[in-house]
Amino acid sequence: MAKKKLLHYDGLYGDIGGSKKESYIFLELIKTRSESFDWKINPHVHTHLYQVFCIESGNVQLETSRQTMALKTPVIAVIPPGLLHGLQYSPAVKGQILTLSDTVFEQLFTAAPSMLLHFDDLKTISFVKHKDEFSKIMQLIKQLHTELFNEKTEKKLLIASVLQQFFIHILRWSESPSASILPDTNQTLLYYRKFIQLVKASKSPFSIPAYAKEMGISAVHLNRVCNQVCNKSALLIVQEHLIEQSKNYLAHSNYSIAEIAYQLNFEYPNYFARLFKKIHGNSPKEYRKSKR
Repeated sequence: MAKKKLLHYDGLYGDIGGSKKESYIFLELIKTRSESFDWKINPHVHTHLYQVFCIESGNVQLETSRQTMALKTPVIAVIPPGLLHGLQYSPAVKGQILTLSDTVFEQLFTAAPSMLLHFDDLKTISFVKHKDEFSKIMQLIKQLHTELFNEKTEKKLLIASVLQQFFIHILRWSESPSASILPDTNQTLLYYRKFIQLVKASKSPFSIPAYAKEMGISAVHLNRVCNQVCNKSALLIVQEHLIEQSKNYLAHSNYSIAEIAYQLNFEYPNYFARLFKKIHGNSPKEYRKSKR
């Protein structure tokens, strides 16, 4: 009997189309989306998104693969990509949800890659006894909101600065007694997240059997994991990662398209160009033109 696929979204909960933007940052009130789902968000996975729930008041239950817990507000909960989570809110809930792509998060901390490890598991931090500190963190959310929805000089630079401060504050408070860090226990999701980490850490792409061997499972099992979590084969995930890398070269370098293909270990530039168009929808040349 085939295993049931996990409910997953490339974008926000309920958005079938998802978001393919590597620079994706979104901020919204909890009420905006949750009210339309009768305050119940079923367990699901975001394969490429970090989410931070900043909940000021109200009743909230958070469900993970490990347990269901009542969150004592005010509270901050950080959900990394690939972690199963569902929520049940009371209609009186008040708070905001910050969502950003894994690409944005990685770019924020290129000088401090250990931050990726610090945010690899679910974090919940209660501020019941530290409401003043919670207010300080929410001031950063307020500043982020102002920058996201206005067009001002060096907008992107200031947004990055605010986000860096925001996550560093959360990291510091996550080391306090009021914080809880819960490792995932869903083996399928653990395998998936390990695979994604290996793909991103590889200086050149391995074969799927080589990735599977590194993880201690078979290539067939690895493909089953990827299909169950995100309806994609392991090979397609590797290919999509390569295309994302190529976008940086196309937008920010003067390498020719053939040189970029060789940089990413494609044997034939024509194959790279065809794969780019298949995955992204336009050619490398067209993408570079749109960015210039």
